Amino acid sequence: MNRISKEHLSNLRKKFLPGTRVELVRMNDPYTKLEEGTTGTVVMVDDIGTIHVKWDCGSCLGIVYGEDSCTII
Repeated sequence: MNRISKEHLSNLRKKFLPGTRVELVRMNDPYTKLEEGTTGTVVMVDDIGTIHVKWDCGSCLGIVYGEDSCTII
């Protein structure tokens, strides 16, 4: 499990507010059907830094801190 400092977690929560639109850059999950460029809406950032996203395609897979990447659009 990845460790995240309280300060970095606070910064993630400020940057990825609920309702923020994001685009998937990279997901380190060989089983996901999400592709680079998929867009969605942030639901929340949890206590371990996972950015929970409601993807426009219907998926709700989270962006795992330190493993995956997304950008604000």
